[in-house]
Amino acid sequence: MENPEQQIATLPRIGDKAPAFTAVTTQGDINFPADYEGKWIILFSHPADFTPVCTSEFMTFAHMEPEFTALNCQLVGLSIDGLYSHIAWLRTIKEKIQFKGMKNIEVKFPLIEDISMTVAKKYGMIQPGESTTKAVRAVFFIDPKGTIRAMIYYPLSMGRNFDELKRALIAMQTADAYNIATPADWRPGDDVIVPTAGSCGVAKERMEDKDEMTCYDWFFCTRPLPLEKVRTQ
Repeated sequence: MENPEQQIATLPRIGDKAPAFTAVTTQGDINFPADYEGKWIILFSHPADFTPVCTSEFMTFAHMEPEFTALNCQLVGLSIDGLYSHIAWLRTIKEKIQFKGMKNIEVKFPLIEDISMTVAKKYGMIQPGESTTKAVRAVFFIDPKGTIRAMIYYPLSMGRNFDELKRALIAMQTADAYNIATPADWRPGDDVIVPTAGSCGVAKERMEDKDEMTCYDWFFCTRPLPLEKVRTQ
């Protein structure tokens, strides 16, 4: 039988259905992920309200929310603090905090109350080696069918890179739309990778076809995907 710490640290896996739950949030009750069917979701956790790194992150997410909305993506935040703490913190952010030129920032996406840590445990956000009382900075990308497509975990001390979160979302959407893969450091407008040939015949054709693809060897072929064909907003 697993001990409690092992149970707390259990992580969902890429390709799993996102664990379902109902919760109270700063935007009312939600049924997750059913309420957002047909949309991408970024579910992210933070360690605690009224902390500086978390404040900078929430301001950045709120500032960028229109960009994620344009990409058919719903933001949903979580911490193990209570609803009234959430509300007071978000009011403080709007009324008092300035960061990188941002001020009067209103957080309009839902922030989940998770005092019981029920949701945090479902998603492996409580990691005892880091803290037994705070959620690490976890990020889950969930596709319109409710499947977990990517996960990123950060330690309590490090704020997230929001350009990378947006880039990752665009890369996954682009891969789905064009049946391609994206290489290291890919940005919209860069060449993309064509899936590896599944047979000797296809491999031979690729090496001989110089029109659309550049093949460095049978397993490594790229092709252009112009920026105007990539959904970035």
